[in-house]
Amino acid sequence: MNWQGWAEIALTLGLAVAIGWPLGVYMSRVWNGERTWLDPVLRPVEAVFYKACGVDPAKSQSWYGYAGALLAFNLVGFLLVYAVLRLQGVLPLNPQGFPGLSGHLSFNTAISFVTNTNWQSYAGESTMSTLSQMLVLTTQNFVSAATGATIAAALARAFVANRGEGVGNFWADLVRTTLYVLLPLSFLLAVVLVALGLPQTLAASVTAHTLEGADQKISLYAVASQEAIKMLGINGGGIFNANSAHPFENPTPLTNLITAVSINTLGWAAFFAFGRSVLAKKDIRALVVAGMVLLSAGAATIYVTETQSPPALVAAHVDASVNMEGKETRFGAPATAAWVAMTTGASNGSVNGMHSSLMPLGGGMAMFLMHLGEILPGGIGSGIAIMVVMAVLSVFVAGLMVGRTPEYLGKKIEAREVQLSILAVVAIPVSTLGFSAIAAILPEALKGLMHSGPHGLSEILYAYTSATANNGSAFAGLTANAPWWDATLGVAMAMGRFMPIIAVLAMAGSLAAKPKLAPSAGTLPTDGGLFIGLLVGVILILGGLQFFPALALGPIVEHFQVLAAVARAS
Repeated sequence: MNWQGWAEIALTLGLAVAIGWPLGVYMSRVWNGERTWLDPVLRPVEAVFYKACGVDPAKSQSWYGYAGALLAFNLVGFLLVYAVLRLQGVLPLNPQGFPGLSGHLSFNTAISFVTNTNWQSYAGESTMSTLSQMLVLTTQNFVSAATGATIAAALARAFVANRGEGVGNFWADLVRTTLYVLLPLSFLLAVVLVALGLPQTLAASVTAHTLEGADQKISLYAVASQEAIKMLGINGGGIFNANSAHPFENPTPLTNLITAVSINTLGWAAFFAFGRSVLAKKDIRALVVAGMVLLSAGAATIYVTETQSPPALVAAHVDASVNMEGKETRFGAPATAAWVAMTTGASNGSVNGMHSSLMPLGGGMAMFLMHLGEILPGGIGSGIAIMVVMAVLSVFVAGLMVGRTPEYLGKKIEAREVQLSILAVVAIPVSTLGFSAIAAILPEALKGLMHSGPHGLSEILYAYTSATANNGSAFAGLTANAPWWDATLGVAMAMGRFMPIIAVLAMAGSLAAKPKLAPSAGTLPTDGGLFIGLLVGVILILGGLQFFPALALGPIVEHFQVLAAVARAS
Protein backbone atom coordinates (compact mmCIF):
# COMPACT_ATOMS: atom_id res chain seq x y z
CA MET A 1 0.00 0.00 0.00
CA ASN A 2 1.16 3.54 -0.71
CA TRP A 3 -0.31 6.97 -1.30
CA GLN A 4 -0.08 6.57 -5.09
CA GLY A 5 -2.30 3.49 -4.86
CA TRP A 6 -4.87 5.28 -2.71
CA ALA A 7 -4.79 8.26 -5.09
CA GLU A 8 -5.34 6.01 -8.10
CA ILE A 9 -8.40 4.41 -6.49
CA ALA A 10 -9.79 7.80 -5.44
CA LEU A 11 -9.24 9.20 -8.94
CA THR A 12 -10.99 6.26 -10.61
CA LEU A 13 -14.02 6.36 -8.31
CA GLY A 14 -14.20 10.16 -8.29
CA LEU A 15 -14.02 10.58 -12.07
CA ALA A 16 -17.04 8.31 -12.55
CA VAL A 17 -19.18 10.53 -10.29
CA ALA A 18 -17.79 13.78 -11.72
CA ILE A 19 -18.51 12.77 -15.32
CA GLY A 20 -21.85 11.24 -14.33
CA TRP A 21 -23.17 14.57 -13.00
CA PRO A 22 -23.46 16.48 -16.32
CA LEU A 23 -24.45 13.30 -18.14
CA GLY A 24 -27.26 12.88 -15.59
CA VAL A 25 -28.64 16.32 -16.46
CA TYR A 26 -28.63 15.35 -20.13
CA MET A 27 -30.20 11.94 -19.38
CA SER A 28 -33.00 13.62 -17.42
CA ARG A 29 -33.78 15.82 -20.42
CA VAL A 30 -33.98 12.69 -22.56
CA TRP A 31 -36.34 10.95 -20.09
CA ASN A 32 -38.58 14.01 -19.87
CA GLY A 33 -38.76 14.58 -23.62
CA GLU A 34 -37.05 17.98 -23.33
CA ARG A 35 -35.07 19.42 -26.20
CA THR A 36 -31.45 18.28 -26.55
CA TRP A 37 -28.64 19.30 -28.91
CA LEU A 38 -29.09 16.01 -30.80
CA ASP A 39 -32.75 16.67 -31.63
CA PRO A 40 -32.17 18.00 -35.17
CA VAL A 41 -30.45 14.74 -36.12
CA LEU A 42 -32.30 12.16 -34.03
CA ARG A 43 -35.90 13.42 -33.86
CA PRO A 44 -36.64 12.25 -37.42
CA VAL A 45 -35.02 8.87 -36.72
CA GLU A 46 -37.04 8.54 -33.51
CA ALA A 47 -40.25 9.34 -35.39
CA VAL A 48 -39.52 6.59 -37.93
CA PHE A 49 -39.31 4.01 -35.14
CA TYR A 50 -42.63 5.09 -33.64
CA LYS A 51 -44.39 5.09 -37.00
CA ALA A 52 -43.01 1.69 -37.98
CA CYS A 53 -44.10 0.16 -34.66
CA GLY A 54 -47.42 1.98 -34.36
CA VAL A 55 -46.43 3.63 -31.08
CA ASP A 56 -47.84 6.89 -29.75
CA PRO A 57 -44.99 8.19 -27.54
CA ALA A 58 -47.27 10.73 -25.86
CA LYS A 59 -49.63 8.03 -24.60
CA SER A 60 -48.83 7.18 -20.97
CA GLN A 61 -49.20 3.58 -19.81
CA SER A 62 -50.39 2.23 -16.49
CA TRP A 63 -47.76 0.41 -14.47
CA TYR A 64 -49.03 -2.98 -15.60
CA GLY A 65 -49.17 -1.86 -19.24
CA TYR A 66 -45.61 -0.58 -18.91
CA ALA A 67 -44.50 -3.84 -17.27
CA GLY A 68 -46.29 -5.93 -19.88
CA ALA A 69 -44.57 -4.10 -22.72
CA LEU A 70 -41.20 -4.48 -21.00
CA LEU A 71 -41.65 -8.21 -20.42
CA ALA A 72 -42.92 -8.81 -23.98
CA PHE A 73 -39.96 -6.95 -25.48
CA ASN A 74 -37.48 -8.94 -23.40
CA LEU A 75 -39.17 -12.24 -24.24
CA VAL A 76 -38.84 -11.52 -27.96
CA GLY A 77 -35.22 -10.55 -27.41
CA PHE A 78 -34.55 -13.82 -25.58
CA LEU A 79 -36.09 -15.89 -28.41
CA LEU A 80 -34.08 -14.02 -31.05
CA VAL A 81 -30.76 -14.48 -29.23
CA TYR A 82 -31.51 -18.15 -28.57
CA ALA A 83 -32.37 -18.80 -32.22
CA VAL A 84 -29.25 -17.10 -33.60
CA LEU A 85 -26.95 -18.95 -31.20
CA ARG A 86 -28.52 -22.32 -32.01
CA LEU A 87 -28.29 -21.65 -35.78
CA GLN A 88 -24.88 -19.99 -35.67
CA GLY A 89 -23.25 -22.76 -37.70
CA VAL A 90 -25.44 -22.18 -40.77
CA LEU A 91 -25.67 -18.38 -40.58
CA PRO A 92 -23.37 -15.96 -42.45
CA LEU A 93 -20.55 -13.83 -41.00
CA ASN A 94 -18.98 -16.88 -39.40
CA PRO A 95 -15.40 -16.77 -40.74
CA GLN A 96 -14.28 -18.82 -37.74
CA GLY A 97 -16.51 -21.74 -38.79
CA PHE A 98 -17.98 -22.18 -35.29
CA PRO A 99 -20.93 -24.57 -34.90
CA GLY A 100 -24.20 -23.66 -33.20
CA LEU A 101 -24.29 -23.71 -29.41
CA SER A 102 -25.90 -26.44 -27.33
CA GLY A 103 -29.44 -25.96 -26.07
CA HIS A 104 -28.47 -25.34 -22.45
CA LEU A 105 -25.64 -22.94 -23.32
CA SER A 106 -27.88 -21.02 -25.75
CA PHE A 107 -30.54 -20.77 -23.03
CA ASN A 108 -28.05 -19.49 -20.47
CA THR A 109 -26.40 -17.01 -22.82
CA ALA A 110 -29.70 -15.64 -24.14
CA ILE A 111 -31.03 -14.97 -20.64
CA SER A 112 -27.64 -13.63 -19.60
CA PHE A 113 -27.52 -10.89 -22.24
CA VAL A 114 -31.25 -10.08 -22.12
CA THR A 115 -31.05 -9.50 -18.36
CA ASN A 116 -27.92 -7.28 -18.63
CA THR A 117 -25.98 -9.95 -16.70
CA ASN A 118 -23.53 -11.09 -19.38
CA TRP A 119 -22.55 -14.21 -17.47
CA GLN A 120 -20.43 -16.28 -19.86
CA SER A 121 -20.17 -20.06 -19.58
CA TYR A 122 -17.96 -20.07 -22.68
CA ALA A 123 -14.76 -18.57 -24.10
CA GLY A 124 -15.85 -15.95 -26.60
CA GLU A 125 -12.93 -16.26 -29.02
CA SER A 126 -13.51 -20.01 -29.45
CA THR A 127 -17.32 -20.09 -29.36
CA MET A 128 -19.04 -17.01 -30.83
CA SER A 129 -19.08 -16.06 -34.51
CA THR A 130 -18.76 -12.47 -35.68
CA LEU A 131 -22.48 -12.42 -36.48
CA SER A 132 -23.45 -13.68 -33.03
CA GLN A 133 -21.25 -11.11 -31.32
CA MET A 134 -22.52 -8.20 -33.40
CA LEU A 135 -26.15 -9.05 -34.19
CA VAL A 136 -27.53 -10.34 -30.92
CA LEU A 137 -24.99 -9.93 -28.10
CA THR A 138 -24.03 -6.33 -28.86
CA THR A 139 -27.66 -5.44 -29.60
CA GLN A 140 -28.71 -6.79 -26.22
CA ASN A 141 -25.92 -4.80 -24.60
CA PHE A 142 -27.76 -1.69 -25.81
CA VAL A 143 -31.39 -2.61 -25.21
CA SER A 144 -30.89 -4.40 -21.88
CA ALA A 145 -29.12 -1.30 -20.55
CA ALA A 146 -31.90 0.90 -21.93
CA THR A 147 -34.49 -1.36 -20.30
CA GLY A 148 -32.91 -0.70 -16.92
CA ALA A 149 -33.08 3.05 -17.54
CA THR A 150 -36.81 2.85 -18.31
CA ILE A 151 -37.48 1.60 -14.77
CA ALA A 152 -35.91 4.67 -13.20
CA ALA A 153 -37.71 6.97 -15.63
CA ALA A 154 -41.08 5.42 -14.74
CA LEU A 155 -40.38 5.59 -11.00
CA ALA A 156 -39.32 9.24 -11.26
CA ARG A 157 -42.64 10.14 -12.93
CA ALA A 158 -44.51 8.38 -10.14
CA PHE A 159 -42.93 10.64 -7.52
CA VAL A 160 -43.73 13.75 -9.57
CA ALA A 161 -47.34 12.77 -10.36
CA ASN A 162 -50.24 14.15 -8.31
CA ARG A 163 -53.00 11.53 -8.32
CA GLY A 164 -51.86 10.38 -11.75
CA GLU A 165 -52.60 7.13 -13.51
CA GLY A 166 -49.68 6.54 -15.87
CA VAL A 167 -45.93 6.13 -15.47
CA GLY A 168 -44.91 6.99 -19.04
CA ASN A 169 -44.48 5.03 -22.24
CA PHE A 170 -42.05 2.12 -22.21
CA TRP A 171 -41.44 2.20 -25.96
CA ALA A 172 -40.62 5.90 -25.95
CA ASP A 173 -38.29 5.52 -22.95
CA LEU A 174 -36.53 2.57 -24.58
CA VAL A 175 -36.06 4.27 -27.95
CA ARG A 176 -34.97 7.63 -26.53
CA THR A 177 -32.46 6.15 -24.08
CA THR A 178 -30.92 4.02 -26.82
CA LEU A 179 -30.85 6.74 -29.49
CA TYR A 180 -29.93 9.79 -27.44
CA VAL A 181 -27.72 8.32 -24.69
CA LEU A 182 -26.22 4.92 -25.41
CA LEU A 183 -25.53 5.11 -29.14
CA PRO A 184 -23.78 8.52 -29.24
CA LEU A 185 -21.67 7.87 -26.15
CA SER A 186 -20.71 4.38 -27.34
CA PHE A 187 -19.74 5.73 -30.75
CA LEU A 188 -17.47 8.34 -29.19
CA LEU A 189 -15.88 5.88 -26.78
CA ALA A 190 -15.36 3.29 -29.55
CA VAL A 191 -13.51 5.86 -31.67
CA VAL A 192 -11.29 6.72 -28.69
CA LEU A 193 -10.58 3.04 -28.02
CA VAL A 194 -9.69 2.38 -31.66
CA ALA A 195 -7.26 5.29 -31.49
CA LEU A 196 -5.73 3.75 -28.35
CA GLY A 197 -5.12 0.38 -30.00
CA LEU A 198 -8.24 -1.79 -29.76
CA PRO A 199 -9.01 -3.84 -32.92
CA GLN A 200 -12.14 -3.09 -34.99
CA THR A 201 -12.35 -5.54 -37.85
CA LEU A 202 -14.50 -8.25 -39.40
CA ALA A 203 -11.45 -10.44 -40.00
CA ALA A 204 -11.44 -13.72 -38.11
CA SER A 205 -7.79 -13.70 -37.11
CA VAL A 206 -4.27 -12.56 -37.84
CA THR A 207 -1.15 -14.70 -38.00
CA ALA A 208 1.81 -13.66 -35.90
CA HIS A 209 5.35 -14.98 -36.24
CA THR A 210 6.77 -15.75 -32.81
CA LEU A 211 10.38 -15.37 -31.64
CA GLU A 212 10.73 -19.15 -31.83
CA GLY A 213 9.92 -19.03 -35.55
CA ALA A 214 6.46 -20.57 -35.26
CA ASP A 215 3.19 -19.15 -36.54
CA GLN A 216 0.45 -18.23 -34.05
CA LYS A 217 -3.13 -17.45 -35.06
CA ILE A 218 -4.64 -14.64 -32.95
CA SER A 219 -8.42 -14.16 -32.93
CA LEU A 220 -9.83 -10.79 -33.99
CA TYR A 221 -13.27 -9.18 -33.78
CA ALA A 222 -14.89 -5.77 -33.88
CA VAL A 223 -13.62 -5.30 -30.33
CA ALA A 224 -13.75 -1.54 -29.79
CA SER A 225 -17.45 -1.11 -30.57
CA GLN A 226 -18.47 -3.92 -28.25
CA GLU A 227 -16.04 -2.82 -25.55
CA ALA A 228 -17.63 0.64 -25.54
CA ILE A 229 -21.18 -0.54 -24.88
CA LYS A 230 -19.90 -3.33 -22.64
CA MET A 231 -18.66 -0.66 -20.23
CA LEU A 232 -21.07 2.23 -20.75
CA GLY A 233 -24.08 -0.10 -20.70
CA ILE A 234 -22.75 -1.71 -17.49
CA ASN A 235 -22.86 -5.07 -19.24
CA GLY A 236 -19.46 -6.69 -18.74
CA GLY A 237 -19.43 -9.54 -21.25
CA GLY A 238 -16.05 -9.73 -22.94
CA ILE A 239 -15.33 -10.87 -26.47
CA PHE A 240 -12.29 -12.71 -25.15
CA ASN A 241 -12.26 -15.17 -22.27
CA ALA A 242 -9.75 -13.09 -20.29
CA ASN A 243 -12.13 -10.11 -20.56
CA SER A 244 -10.42 -6.79 -19.76
CA ALA A 245 -7.19 -8.57 -18.82
CA HIS A 246 -6.80 -9.30 -22.55
CA PRO A 247 -4.52 -6.81 -24.34
CA PHE A 248 -6.98 -6.47 -27.23
CA GLU A 249 -9.69 -5.30 -24.82
CA ASN A 250 -7.44 -3.30 -22.51
CA PRO A 251 -3.98 -2.60 -23.98
CA THR A 252 -2.63 0.33 -21.92
CA PRO A 253 -2.90 2.04 -18.51
CA LEU A 254 -4.93 4.81 -20.19
CA THR A 255 -7.48 2.37 -21.62
CA ASN A 256 -7.63 0.73 -18.20
CA LEU A 257 -8.52 4.05 -16.56
CA ILE A 258 -11.03 5.04 -19.26
CA THR A 259 -12.85 1.70 -19.26
CA ALA A 260 -12.81 1.43 -15.45
CA VAL A 261 -14.39 4.88 -15.13
CA SER A 262 -16.89 3.98 -17.87
CA ILE A 263 -18.19 1.09 -15.74
CA ASN A 264 -19.80 3.47 -13.23
CA THR A 265 -20.35 6.67 -15.20
CA LEU A 266 -23.88 6.10 -16.51
CA GLY A 267 -24.91 4.36 -13.30
CA TRP A 268 -24.17 7.53 -11.34
CA ALA A 269 -25.63 9.61 -14.18
CA ALA A 270 -28.94 7.81 -13.63
CA PHE A 271 -28.84 8.90 -9.96
CA PHE A 272 -28.44 12.56 -10.95
CA ALA A 273 -31.03 12.22 -13.71
CA PHE A 274 -33.51 10.84 -11.20
CA GLY A 275 -32.83 13.71 -8.80
CA ARG A 276 -33.41 16.34 -11.48
CA SER A 277 -36.55 14.59 -12.74
CA VAL A 278 -38.20 14.40 -9.31
CA LEU A 279 -37.06 17.93 -8.37
CA ALA A 280 -35.18 16.57 -5.36
CA LYS A 281 -31.51 17.02 -6.18
CA LYS A 282 -30.36 17.26 -2.56
CA ASP A 283 -32.21 14.10 -1.53
CA ILE A 284 -30.71 12.09 -4.37
CA ARG A 285 -27.25 13.51 -3.70
CA ALA A 286 -27.63 11.95 -0.25
CA LEU A 287 -28.15 8.59 -1.98
CA VAL A 288 -25.01 9.18 -4.03
CA VAL A 289 -23.02 9.96 -0.87
CA ALA A 290 -24.31 6.79 0.81
CA GLY A 291 -23.39 4.75 -2.25
CA MET A 292 -19.92 6.26 -2.47
CA VAL A 293 -19.26 5.63 1.23
CA LEU A 294 -20.03 1.94 0.78
CA LEU A 295 -18.19 1.61 -2.54
CA SER A 296 -15.11 3.39 -1.23
CA ALA A 297 -15.06 1.19 1.87
CA GLY A 298 -15.28 -1.89 -0.34
CA ALA A 299 -12.45 -0.71 -2.61
CA ALA A 300 -10.29 0.15 0.42
CA THR A 301 -10.85 -3.28 1.95
CA ILE A 302 -9.90 -5.03 -1.28
CA TYR A 303 -6.81 -2.85 -1.69
CA VAL A 304 -5.64 -3.58 1.86
CA THR A 305 -6.14 -7.33 1.55
CA GLU A 306 -4.60 -7.57 -1.91
CA THR A 307 -1.43 -5.58 -1.21
CA GLN A 308 -0.30 -7.84 1.62
CA SER A 309 2.39 -10.43 1.09
CA PRO A 310 1.15 -13.98 0.42
CA PRO A 311 0.96 -15.38 3.98
CA ALA A 312 1.96 -18.94 3.17
CA LEU A 313 4.94 -17.87 1.06
CA VAL A 314 6.11 -15.47 3.76
CA ALA A 315 5.87 -18.21 6.39
CA ALA A 316 7.93 -20.51 4.14
CA HIS A 317 10.48 -17.69 3.62
CA VAL A 318 9.93 -17.87 -0.14
CA ASP A 319 8.46 -14.47 -1.06
CA ALA A 320 7.53 -11.30 0.82
CA SER A 321 6.37 -9.13 -2.11
CA VAL A 322 2.81 -8.01 -2.81
CA ASN A 323 0.45 -10.86 -3.70
CA MET A 324 0.01 -10.41 -7.47
CA GLU A 325 -1.46 -13.82 -8.25
CA GLY A 326 -4.40 -13.40 -10.64
CA LYS A 327 -3.99 -9.62 -10.83
CA GLU A 328 -3.29 -7.36 -13.78
CA THR A 329 0.49 -7.17 -13.51
CA ARG A 330 0.66 -4.52 -16.26
CA PHE A 331 -1.29 -2.02 -14.15
CA GLY A 332 -0.62 -3.03 -10.53
CA ALA A 333 -2.67 -3.97 -7.48
CA PRO A 334 -4.48 -0.59 -7.04
CA ALA A 335 -5.95 -0.79 -10.55
CA THR A 336 -7.20 -4.31 -9.87
CA ALA A 337 -8.65 -3.32 -6.47
CA ALA A 338 -10.51 -0.36 -7.96
CA TRP A 339 -11.81 -2.49 -10.82
CA VAL A 340 -13.01 -5.29 -8.54
CA ALA A 341 -14.99 -2.83 -6.41
CA MET A 342 -16.42 -0.89 -9.34
CA THR A 343 -17.44 -3.96 -11.33
CA THR A 344 -19.17 -5.67 -8.38
CA GLY A 345 -20.66 -2.46 -6.99
CA ALA A 346 -22.19 -1.96 -10.41
CA SER A 347 -23.91 -4.78 -12.28
CA ASN A 348 -21.03 -4.88 -14.75
CA GLY A 349 -19.07 -8.07 -14.18
CA SER A 350 -16.07 -7.28 -16.39
CA VAL A 351 -12.70 -8.13 -14.83
CA ASN A 352 -9.06 -7.16 -15.31
CA GLY A 353 -7.93 -9.86 -12.87
CA MET A 354 -9.20 -13.22 -11.67
CA HIS A 355 -11.48 -12.95 -8.64
CA SER A 356 -10.84 -16.54 -7.62
CA SER A 357 -7.20 -15.59 -6.99
CA LEU A 358 -8.09 -12.79 -4.59
CA MET A 359 -7.27 -13.33 -0.95
CA PRO A 360 -10.27 -14.83 0.90
CA LEU A 361 -11.42 -11.51 2.38
CA GLY A 362 -10.92 -9.75 -0.96
CA GLY A 363 -13.12 -12.30 -2.72
CA GLY A 364 -15.62 -12.12 0.12
CA MET A 365 -15.84 -8.34 -0.22
CA ALA A 366 -16.51 -8.66 -3.96
CA MET A 367 -19.43 -10.95 -3.12
CA PHE A 368 -20.64 -8.66 -0.34
CA LEU A 369 -20.81 -5.65 -2.66
CA MET A 370 -23.16 -7.66 -4.87
CA HIS A 371 -25.17 -8.80 -1.84
CA LEU A 372 -25.98 -5.17 -1.09
CA GLY A 373 -28.28 -5.14 -4.10
CA GLU A 374 -26.16 -3.83 -6.99
CA ILE A 375 -26.80 -0.20 -6.05
CA LEU A 376 -23.24 1.17 -5.95
CA PRO A 377 -24.34 2.45 -8.47
CA GLY A 378 -25.72 -0.72 -10.04
CA GLY A 379 -27.06 -0.77 -13.58
CA ILE A 380 -28.29 2.22 -15.57
CA GLY A 381 -31.58 3.04 -13.87
CA SER A 382 -31.95 -0.28 -12.09
CA GLY A 383 -29.35 0.80 -9.52
CA ILE A 384 -31.07 4.06 -8.55
CA ALA A 385 -34.44 2.28 -8.56
CA ILE A 386 -33.32 -0.24 -5.93
CA MET A 387 -31.49 2.49 -3.98
CA VAL A 388 -34.80 4.38 -3.81
CA VAL A 389 -36.40 1.16 -2.56
CA MET A 390 -33.75 1.09 0.20
CA ALA A 391 -34.56 4.73 0.98
CA VAL A 392 -38.27 3.87 1.22
CA LEU A 393 -37.46 1.10 3.70
CA SER A 394 -35.25 3.51 5.63
CA VAL A 395 -37.99 6.11 6.07
CA PHE A 396 -40.35 3.30 7.04
CA VAL A 397 -37.96 2.23 9.80
CA ALA A 398 -37.64 5.85 10.89
CA GLY A 399 -41.42 6.18 10.92
CA LEU A 400 -41.72 3.18 13.21
CA MET A 401 -39.30 4.81 15.61
CA VAL A 402 -41.32 8.02 15.97
CA GLY A 403 -44.81 6.66 15.37
CA ARG A 404 -45.57 8.61 12.17
CA THR A 405 -46.62 7.63 8.67
CA PRO A 406 -43.37 7.88 6.71
CA GLU A 407 -42.96 10.06 3.61
CA TYR A 408 -40.36 10.11 0.88
CA LEU A 409 -40.03 12.75 -1.85
CA GLY A 410 -43.53 14.04 -1.15
CA LYS A 411 -45.32 10.68 -1.15
CA LYS A 412 -46.72 8.78 1.82
CA ILE A 413 -45.14 5.38 2.30
CA GLU A 414 -47.78 2.90 3.38
CA ALA A 415 -48.18 -0.86 3.64
CA ARG A 416 -48.33 -1.53 -0.11
CA GLU A 417 -45.10 0.35 -0.83
CA VAL A 418 -43.29 -1.44 1.98
CA GLN A 419 -44.52 -4.84 0.82
CA LEU A 420 -43.42 -4.17 -2.76
CA SER A 421 -40.06 -2.86 -1.52
CA ILE A 422 -39.45 -6.08 0.36
CA LEU A 423 -40.40 -8.07 -2.74
CA ALA A 424 -37.86 -6.06 -4.76
CA VAL A 425 -34.95 -6.77 -2.39
CA VAL A 426 -35.79 -10.37 -1.45
CA ALA A 427 -34.96 -11.81 -4.89
CA ILE A 428 -31.19 -11.83 -4.30
CA PRO A 429 -31.16 -13.76 -0.98
CA VAL A 430 -33.93 -16.19 -2.01
CA SER A 431 -32.28 -17.11 -5.30
CA THR A 432 -28.66 -16.95 -4.16
CA LEU A 433 -29.01 -18.87 -0.92
CA GLY A 434 -31.66 -21.28 -2.23
CA PHE A 435 -29.74 -22.40 -5.31
CA SER A 436 -26.41 -22.42 -3.42
CA ALA A 437 -27.83 -24.73 -0.74
CA ILE A 438 -29.05 -27.20 -3.35
CA ALA A 439 -25.85 -27.06 -5.42
CA ALA A 440 -23.70 -27.63 -2.32
CA ILE A 441 -25.17 -31.12 -1.84
CA LEU A 442 -26.03 -32.14 -5.40
CA PRO A 443 -23.41 -34.44 -6.99
CA GLU A 444 -24.19 -33.18 -10.50
CA ALA A 445 -23.48 -29.60 -9.43
CA LEU A 446 -20.34 -30.48 -7.48
CA LYS A 447 -18.72 -31.91 -10.61
CA GLY A 448 -18.22 -28.35 -11.86
CA LEU A 449 -16.10 -27.22 -8.92
CA MET A 450 -12.33 -26.89 -9.19
CA HIS A 451 -11.88 -26.70 -5.39
CA SER A 452 -13.41 -28.38 -2.39
CA GLY A 453 -13.92 -27.02 1.12
CA PRO A 454 -14.59 -23.33 1.83
CA HIS A 455 -13.19 -22.13 -1.49
CA GLY A 456 -15.45 -24.57 -3.32
CA LEU A 457 -18.44 -23.17 -1.42
CA SER A 458 -17.27 -19.67 -2.38
CA GLU A 459 -17.29 -20.72 -6.04
CA ILE A 460 -20.92 -21.83 -5.69
CA LEU A 461 -22.00 -18.80 -3.68
CA TYR A 462 -20.23 -16.37 -6.00
CA ALA A 463 -21.84 -17.90 -9.10
CA TYR A 464 -25.41 -17.60 -7.84
CA THR A 465 -24.72 -14.19 -6.29
CA SER A 466 -23.35 -12.89 -9.58
CA ALA A 467 -26.20 -14.39 -11.61
CA THR A 468 -29.02 -13.18 -9.37
CA ALA A 469 -27.49 -9.73 -8.96
CA ASN A 470 -27.18 -9.53 -12.76
CA ASN A 471 -23.46 -8.92 -12.39
CA GLY A 472 -21.84 -11.59 -14.55
CA SER A 473 -18.36 -11.86 -13.01
CA ALA A 474 -17.19 -15.29 -11.85
CA PHE A 475 -14.74 -16.95 -9.50
CA ALA A 476 -13.19 -18.66 -12.55
CA GLY A 477 -12.72 -22.04 -10.89
CA LEU A 478 -16.25 -23.14 -11.72
CA THR A 479 -16.89 -25.08 -14.93
CA ALA A 480 -20.38 -23.75 -15.58
CA ASN A 481 -21.05 -25.02 -19.11
CA ALA A 482 -23.13 -27.99 -18.01
CA PRO A 483 -26.91 -28.55 -18.00
CA TRP A 484 -27.35 -27.99 -14.23
CA TRP A 485 -25.33 -24.80 -14.04
CA ASP A 486 -26.55 -23.29 -17.30
CA ALA A 487 -30.19 -23.94 -16.42
CA THR A 488 -30.18 -22.84 -12.78
CA LEU A 489 -27.95 -19.82 -13.35
CA GLY A 490 -30.30 -18.79 -16.15
CA VAL A 491 -33.30 -19.03 -13.84
CA ALA A 492 -31.40 -17.06 -11.17
CA MET A 493 -30.67 -14.30 -13.69
CA ALA A 494 -34.33 -14.05 -14.67
CA MET A 495 -35.43 -13.94 -11.01
CA GLY A 496 -32.87 -11.28 -10.14
CA ARG A 497 -33.87 -9.11 -13.08
CA PHE A 498 -37.62 -9.33 -13.42
CA MET A 499 -38.85 -9.80 -9.84
CA PRO A 500 -37.44 -6.41 -8.76
CA ILE A 501 -38.59 -4.76 -12.01
CA ILE A 502 -42.20 -5.83 -11.53
CA ALA A 503 -42.12 -4.84 -7.84
CA VAL A 504 -40.64 -1.40 -8.60
CA LEU A 505 -43.13 -0.71 -11.39
CA ALA A 506 -46.02 -1.80 -9.18
CA MET A 507 -44.74 0.57 -6.50
CA ALA A 508 -44.49 3.31 -9.13
CA GLY A 509 -48.14 2.76 -10.03
CA SER A 510 -49.16 2.98 -6.37
CA LEU A 511 -47.11 6.14 -5.76
CA ALA A 512 -48.36 7.86 -8.92
CA ALA A 513 -51.97 7.56 -7.75
CA LYS A 514 -51.20 9.33 -4.45
CA PRO A 515 -51.33 13.08 -3.89
CA LYS A 516 -48.10 15.04 -3.87
CA LEU A 517 -47.52 16.35 -0.34
CA ALA A 518 -45.56 19.35 0.82
CA PRO A 519 -43.01 18.72 3.60
CA SER A 520 -44.36 19.28 7.11
CA ALA A 521 -42.76 19.78 10.51
CA GLY A 522 -42.92 16.04 11.11
CA THR A 523 -41.33 15.02 7.80
CA LEU A 524 -37.98 13.29 8.21
CA PRO A 525 -35.31 15.23 6.25
CA THR A 526 -33.84 12.87 3.67
CA ASP A 527 -30.96 15.01 2.49
CA GLY A 528 -28.71 15.15 5.57
CA GLY A 529 -26.14 13.12 7.43
CA LEU A 530 -28.66 11.47 9.76
CA PHE A 531 -30.59 9.96 6.88
CA ILE A 532 -27.39 8.93 5.09
CA GLY A 533 -26.31 7.04 8.21
CA LEU A 534 -29.73 5.40 8.53
CA LEU A 535 -29.72 4.39 4.86
CA VAL A 536 -26.22 2.90 5.07
CA GLY A 537 -27.31 0.94 8.15
CA VAL A 538 -30.40 -0.46 6.44
CA ILE A 539 -28.38 -1.48 3.36
CA LEU A 540 -25.74 -3.20 5.50
CA ILE A 541 -28.34 -4.99 7.61
CA LEU A 542 -30.24 -6.27 4.58
CA GLY A 543 -27.02 -7.39 2.90
CA GLY A 544 -25.01 -8.42 5.92
CA LEU A 545 -27.42 -10.31 8.14
CA GLN A 546 -28.91 -12.39 5.34
CA PHE A 547 -25.59 -13.46 3.84
CA PHE A 548 -23.21 -13.46 6.80
CA PRO A 549 -23.76 -17.17 7.69
CA ALA A 550 -22.95 -18.21 4.11
CA LEU A 551 -19.93 -15.90 3.95
CA ALA A 552 -18.77 -17.27 7.31
CA LEU A 553 -18.69 -20.79 5.86
CA GLY A 554 -16.88 -19.67 2.69
CA PRO A 555 -14.36 -16.81 2.53
CA ILE A 556 -14.22 -16.12 6.27
CA VAL A 557 -13.41 -19.74 7.15
CA GLU A 558 -10.87 -19.80 4.31
CA HIS A 559 -9.25 -16.65 5.73
CA PHE A 560 -8.72 -18.35 9.10
CA GLN A 561 -7.43 -21.48 7.35
CA VAL A 562 -4.78 -19.33 5.68
CA LEU A 563 -3.81 -17.84 9.05
CA ALA A 564 -3.66 -21.32 10.60
CA ALA A 565 -1.42 -22.58 7.79
CA VAL A 566 0.92 -19.64 8.33
CA ALA A 567 1.03 -20.30 12.07
CA ARG A 568 1.92 -23.96 11.50
CA ALA A 569 4.60 -23.06 8.94
CA SER A 570 6.12 -20.52 11.29
